[in-house]
Amino acid sequence: MKKIVPNLKYEIDLWQKGYKFITGVDESGCGPWAGPLVAAAVILNPDKRIKRIKDCKFLSKKIREELYEKISREALDLSFTLIEPAEIDQLGVRKASIKAMKNAIEKLKIKPDFILVDAFNLETDLPQKAIIKGDQTCLSISAASIIAKVKRDQLMTDLHKKYPNYGFDKHKGYGTKLHQVMLKKYGPSKIHRFSYKPIKDLL
Repeated sequence: MKKIVPNLKYEIDLWQKGYKFITGVDESGCGPWAGPLVAAAVILNPDKRIKRIKDCKFLSKKIREELYEKISREALDLSFTLIEPAEIDQLGVRKASIKAMKNAIEKLKIKPDFILVDAFNLETDLPQKAIIKGDQTCLSISAASIIAKVKRDQLMTDLHKKYPNYGFDKHKGYGTKLHQVMLKKYGPSKIHRFSYKPIKDLL
């Protein structure tokens, strides 16, 4: 299978059309049974080229964290926001994802003039393009995926200290065998997503 490497095709086209502050947006944490959903927005610097950026799912933890630091240093601007489990239960994960991404854009210090977003269309007055598999093909969205993933992993590691019975530092809230065993033993915690079927089945 041919590897897909993200590039700046979309950004270069927009820069040439006069757009200056192009933000890539993505989220992390739709699938986990516990913990927050995190979205990130990143405005890359046209004068800086950061190597090895790709969809966070195809990077090791070490490289993700290295790129997180490099993107944080060299991007023109970035932000992240989170949606807590109770609100995910209330809104549903799709609406929660859209809200998190909109909030991340609004939190930027620099107002973007174009948005590149992975798959979704956002309700915004700003011009935008939804790109299918954007986290794999568009460099700005890939960068946002890294920021969101690393930040969420950090949050889950911190939550492990508060809820040590579930192994959040290992599986980050995803439905692993360890997580299933701990859930059956201890029951859901306050940070589990009670609208998700595996959690509902335990109640």
